Amino acid sequence: MSENPTTGSHRADTSGPQDDLVTQIAEALPAWLPTQRWFGGKDREITGVRALAATELPAGDDALLLHLVVEVEQGDRREPYQLLIGHRDDQVPDVPAAASIPLANGPAVYEASGDADLTCHLLDLIASSTAVDGVEFAPEPGAELESGLRGHPISTEQSNTSIVYGGQYILKLFRKLTPGTNKDLVLHRALREVTSDHIADPLGSISGELAGEPVTFGMLQRFMPDAADGWVMATTSVRDFMADPSGLPPGELGGDFSGEAYRLGKAVADVHADLAQALGTRDADADELADTVDAMLERLERVVGEVPELAEHADPLVAAFRAVASVPPPVTVQSVHGDLHLGQVLRTLQGWLLLDFEGEPAASVVERASLRSPLRDVAGMLRSFDYAAQQLLVGQPDEEGQAERAAAWAEHNRSAFCDGYAKESGHDPRDQDVLLRAFELDKAVYEVAYEHANRPDWLLVPLASIRRLTTEGS
Repeated sequence: MSENPTTGSHRADTSGPQDDLVTQIAEALPAWLPTQRWFGGKDREITGVRALAATELPAGDDALLLHLVVEVEQGDRREPYQLLIGHRDDQVPDVPAAASIPLANGPAVYEASGDADLTCHLLDLIASSTAVDGVEFAPEPGAELESGLRGHPISTEQSNTSIVYGGQYILKLFRKLTPGTNKDLVLHRALREVTSDHIADPLGSISGELAGEPVTFGMLQRFMPDAADGWVMATTSVRDFMADPSGLPPGELGGDFSGEAYRLGKAVADVHADLAQALGTRDADADELADTVDAMLERLERVVGEVPELAEHADPLVAAFRAVASVPPPVTVQSVHGDLHLGQVLRTLQGWLLLDFEGEPAASVVERASLRSPLRDVAGMLRSFDYAAQQLLVGQPDEEGQAERAAAWAEHNRSAFCDGYAKESGHDPRDQDVLLRAFELDKAVYEVAYEHANRPDWLLVPLASIRRLTTEGS
């Protein structure tokens, strides 16, 4: 590859008719990428972009569909991203204006995930098990796919892009790429093998190589058109409860969510058991617990330096984290979801489904792949109940009793979730209170950093939880 010294961008050795176009796109991306919701590097200036691979996919005679992998340089950080680049010779595509990538002298190109006339080819390629210049499109074993369906993207997704085809399938395109088979695909395949009841079956994948290692570009799954989003269900319950003038406790109102929270707890425990069956478990040793403590303390030190409001809680947080080192064995670790919250679950007529097993978007590849205590997922869901309860308080004037009512809703449903988990697993997560409390506090510290950087008005949510957990216990 050769570098353009005037821009910091590079051009891929495509040596074909698209070579000049790829160069121009790479030069335009430093200004365009930060405007995209899925781009994860908004905290730093982009200092360069270089194309790693450009593959022209079938798109018809009068259109271009280019699968482009670029490396984004931000100081000492370099991360690969994938894009779909579209161009039409004969018409203007029906895509948002923000998808347009302005080139200095080139043709009109755009990010094509919203162009149904182009993305339909992705499903067709998977259905026909086709390879295009090293990009492999393949159905999962036994999957029979219908081709010819048009797709539309889901507008609410952030770190990735998902396209729904005909209400039957959903294709997730992983925007920031990681070496190896993506954890989301690995765990879905493992859960399918043990016939888990709580996932949408994987149906196909898009894969290839990046720097000599395998990489997953996308995963196709069964789409559940009538499923209800867990976050929407929970926050609707909160709104009904907070608006009720009677002052009744949450368990005595018609919109009580605790029955669903209980069933969700059972579903999470069931998935943990399925993952243990499929991929095994082991006991963590004292060194691993010490490493866990060190990681928590390092995160805390970093976030305290960024967010002064956290400093007053530092001492009790340090004590809670250090207590993990004295937890008596065994501490069982296994494959877990890694980023579980109410926005990662769907309620179908048959029960709860868990989505997106990638892990925390900000976590390293090593962290995502590590075996962890299932209590990490439990803690993540408990944090999500707090968020659902407190989201109505954000940006609102303090009203007498509202914070207490929000806390009552959260506690009611947190308890119901733990009850369901205990019923299904035979082990009450609250019995491991030192670990559970530390994991929940560590997650809250992570949230403090996120909210400080992205939504300062929401900072009160994790800070209030930290105050409660460090003064009242778990």
